[in-house]
Amino acid sequence: MFSPLTRKRFRNFWRIRRARVSLIVLSVLFLISLFAEFVCPFRPNDVTNVAELELYRTVRVSIVPEMHVGRLDVTPDLSIVRPICCDTFLAPNEHSFSRAFTFPDAMRDSLTKRFAGKACDKETFVITPTATGTQFIRSALAVLPKIEAREKPTTARILLRQSDEIAVPFQLRFRRNAEGVPYSIDQKEWLARVPESARTEILNMVSRTFKGEAPNQQFDWSQVKETQLGSVSVSCARDEISWPYPPVGKHFMGFDEAGHDVFAHVVYGMRIAMLFGLLLVIWAIFGGIVFGALQGYFGGWVDILGQRVTEIWSALPFLYVMIFVGSALGRSFALLLICYGLFNWIGIAAYMRAEFLRLRHMTFVEAAKCQGLSPRRIIFSHILPNALTPLITLFPFILIGAISSLTALDFLGFGLPPLTPSWGGLLKQAQEYRWAWWLILFPSLALFTVMILSVLVGEGLRDAFDPRQQNHLE
Repeated sequence: MFSPLTRKRFRNFWRIRRARVSLIVLSVLFLISLFAEFVCPFRPNDVTNVAELELYRTVRVSIVPEMHVGRLDVTPDLSIVRPICCDTFLAPNEHSFSRAFTFPDAMRDSLTKRFAGKACDKETFVITPTATGTQFIRSALAVLPKIEAREKPTTARILLRQSDEIAVPFQLRFRRNAEGVPYSIDQKEWLARVPESARTEILNMVSRTFKGEAPNQQFDWSQVKETQLGSVSVSCARDEISWPYPPVGKHFMGFDEAGHDVFAHVVYGMRIAMLFGLLLVIWAIFGGIVFGALQGYFGGWVDILGQRVTEIWSALPFLYVMIFVGSALGRSFALLLICYGLFNWIGIAAYMRAEFLRLRHMTFVEAAKCQGLSPRRIIFSHILPNALTPLITLFPFILIGAISSLTALDFLGFGLPPLTPSWGGLLKQAQEYRWAWWLILFPSLALFTVMILSVLVGEGLRDAFDPRQQNHLE
C-alpha cells in the first residue's frame, strides 16, 4: 500500500534513536495495561478492609514548649499580693518579691516613683531568680504597665513572662512493627530533639494511644543538657484510617476516596485511555480519508458541498452535545466513542482534501485515468499511498488529543460511567481532597508520560517525513 518514498521515510524514522526508544517504551506500557489483570495485585473496584491497614496506623505526638506568664501585685515593701499563675516563677514559700528575684536598680527606682503616685511609661526589665526561686525559668521579664499621675497607690502591678526564647513546637509520628512495638518514623528528629530520659515514658504513652487512649503529660526538660525546651506538654493522638489514605506497603500509590487501590486505577485507566485513543484515531483516519479523498479527487460541486457540511458540523459545540447526549442516553464507553468520533474526523479530512487536490493533477494520476482505471482504484492505489505523509505524522498527535480529551471529560464528570477506572476521575477526586497528594501525582505522571512519549514519536515521524531533513538523515 505504501509508496517506495513512504517506505524509505519509515526507514529514516527507525534511524532516529529518540523516537524509536519512545515508541518502544509506549508500546511496552500499552502491553502492560492490556495485561493489567496479571500486573496489578488488586482490582480497581476492590475495597480494602480497614483491618488490613491496622499495622500502618500512626500516632502523632505533639511536643509543645510551654510559655510561662503570670501577674502579681506588690506592696511598697515588695511583698506579694494576689499572685496569679506565678507558681512557675515563685517558689511555694515565697511571700516577698525581693527574696524571690534579684532585680536591677532601675526597676527599684521605677517602683519607688509608682508608689509615690507619679506618672510612668510602660517599662520592661530582665530579672533573675534567687537561689530559692523557680527551677524552670532562669530569668523573667517584668513588665510595669503605663500609669497616670494619681494618689499614692498601695500596690503596683507587675506582669511576668518567660524571657528565654520559646522553642518551636514539633510533632513526631509513630508506627508499630510486626511485633506491635511502637517506633518513630522520624527517627533522626526523635533522637535529636527528645532527651533519652523521656523516651521510655513517651513510648508508653504511644502504646496506650494505640489501644485507644489519649494521654497528655507534662515534662521538665530544663535540666537536660541536650535540650533547652524547659517545661513541655506532650500529647498523643491516634490517626484514624479514612479514605483517601496515603501510600503504604503493597498499596504504594495509596487509596482513593472509596478505598480502591490507586495503582490499579492508573494501570486500568491507561488501558481504557489507550484503547479509546487508538479506536478514535482509527475511526478519524478512516472517516477523514474517505471524506477528504472524495472532496479532493472530484472537486467542483462535491468539494463545495463537502466544505459547507464540514463548516456547519465543526461549528456545533462538542461539549454541549456530550452533555445533552449523556443526560438523555446515559454515559458509556461506546456512546462516548461514537459521539467523539462524529467530530474527530474533520481535521484529517481537511489534510487529505489538500493532498488530493495537489496530487490529482500529477502525471501518474493522468496516466491512470488514460488507462481507464476506476476512480476507486486511482484514489486508493495511486493517490492515497502518496498522500499519507500528513496522516502518518499527525497520528501520534491525534492520539494525544483523544487521551487528553477523555481525561478532561472524566474530570468534568461527562466522560465514562462512575466506578470506571480513569485518570480524569482520580484528578477529580484530587480537586476535592487537595491534601491527598498521591491522587494528583500518580495520574498526572501517567498522563504526562504517555503524552511526552507520543510527542517524541510524532516529532520523529515529522522529521523522517520532512523533505528538508532527507539529506541530513541520509
